[in-house]
Amino acid sequence: MQRNRMEAFSDGVLAIIITIMVLEMKIPHGAEFSDLKPLIPVILSYVLSFVYLGIYWSNHHHLIHLISRVDGALLWANLHLLFWLSLVPFVTGWMGENDFAAAPVALYGFILLMAAVAWTILLKAALKREGKQSRLAQAIGNNRKGNISMILYLLGVPAAFVSPWLAGVFFVIVAIMWIVPDRQIERVATQDPE
Repeated sequence: MQRNRMEAFSDGVLAIIITIMVLEMKIPHGAEFSDLKPLIPVILSYVLSFVYLGIYWSNHHHLIHLISRVDGALLWANLHLLFWLSLVPFVTGWMGENDFAAAPVALYGFILLMAAVAWTILLKAALKREGKQSRLAQAIGNNRKGNISMILYLLGVPAAFVSPWLAGVFFVIVAIMWIVPDRQIERVATQDPE
């Protein structure tokens, strides 16, 4: 199967996920800026989730660019990732609507953790398909950022029950780590395949 089919499907799913998130934001009843104040947690949770989805979209784009073909294992690994990402609107809304209460923040972190696990599974399936000497293997390296991310999520989930804001700091740190594209991936992805 051609890789562009998986990319097009994934792009569509991510676009729908983002659309669902924005449609879940309720318009305030009032025409003053002060009427937006109760929506600050909702807006903050939306911004964080939008950034995360953008990070996954960007990295997914690089991944697709670095693989030659798609097989069944890659398709299922990709669906596994999309499953966890499809839950982001739910946990984003629950967290924002409840002013970053402990349980919603913990579940948000758990969904992020599971998406990171699914991403790692997708990478491993792609690496198995492409081989240890592939451009993908060269670009991914040891996946240090991915491993650090999962550790921070694992710390963030229980931290939510101590301080939801502390958990939020862990989640923001992960987003900041990923918002700047990895130079190695950028370099390999922009090279013409041999």
